[in-house]
Amino acid sequence: MSRNDTFDWTGRTVLVTGAEGFIGSTLVDLLLERGAQVRAFVHYKPYAEKGHLAHLIGDPRVEMLAGDVRDAGRVMDAVEGCDTVFHLAALIGIPYSYDSPGAYVQTNVVGTENVAEACRRHSVRRLVHTSTSEVYGTALTAPISEAHPLQPQSPYSASKIGADMMALSHWHAFELPVTVVRPFNTYGPRQSARAVIPTILAQLHSGAREIKLGSLTPTRDFTYVTDTARGFIALAECEAAVGHAVNLGVGEEISIGDLAEALIAASGREAEVVVDPARLRPSGSEVQRLLSDNSRAREWAGWEPEVSLTEGLKLTSAWVAENLRLFAADRYQV
Repeated sequence: MSRNDTFDWTGRTVLVTGAEGFIGSTLVDLLLERGAQVRAFVHYKPYAEKGHLAHLIGDPRVEMLAGDVRDAGRVMDAVEGCDTVFHLAALIGIPYSYDSPGAYVQTNVVGTENVAEACRRHSVRRLVHTSTSEVYGTALTAPISEAHPLQPQSPYSASKIGADMMALSHWHAFELPVTVVRPFNTYGPRQSARAVIPTILAQLHSGAREIKLGSLTPTRDFTYVTDTARGFIALAECEAAVGHAVNLGVGEEISIGDLAEALIAASGREAEVVVDPARLRPSGSEVQRLLSDNSRAREWAGWEPEVSLTEGLKLTSAWVAENLRLFAADRYQV
């Protein structure tokens, strides 16, 4: 089975929640390239900041709609008239979830219920809900397929498990056509310093000779952001994926220590890596290994990654160097 090669986005009204974010804004750009009319649901800010969508202000193909996914009425209005909904809005970041787990439940679980219910009420063609590889916890078997047990090793991952189940419950109970997408460690331009790759690059391009990190032994499966966004679109076109979770990962793993060395090489800088105790997670919460089985995405949707890790790290390094003002390289950001 594969995606529908004749699918045409031209003229379709598409809602993207979390549209101003790292993956969301990249997805918006790709949808516009395919001819969609995009309704960008952005988190309300009194200073009218549009994040990574600033370049699209005034573009007639994009409707900016401020709101909060915790507001059921606002979400209901946003979904009306949409063919497809990509739900990316979420409270992210593992360290902050230790301090404020209730906020993660409200945004990630309740917010997802609001989006799913609005999609049901307005009979959307497809809801694509964003999960995370963190729901799997440390790999019990590798590579990790979608049948792998779900392990809530942090309040963040617990909230995303709850959100996934809420979305899928609307398929089972109400036949809402929903697909759950599980990206594995997406990286690239526009990512904030809370993630490991921009954290390392910001330190390097700020001239640091010591790169401060948490544990160096965990492994991750990194996917370049445009590959992840293409996966979202491919799965939105794919009938076989309805009612299922689908991994988006390259299928290759690298330790955080080796990643740091690769980033030093990509940046052209010189530095050594040191462990910063303030960046270590609680021992029972650290996910030691993530490695994706992407068979479903390949076989069902015809998706495969196009950007190698070496190329992607160089592209990301160049972007961080050009946008260093966005990073506080000397401060640990959760």
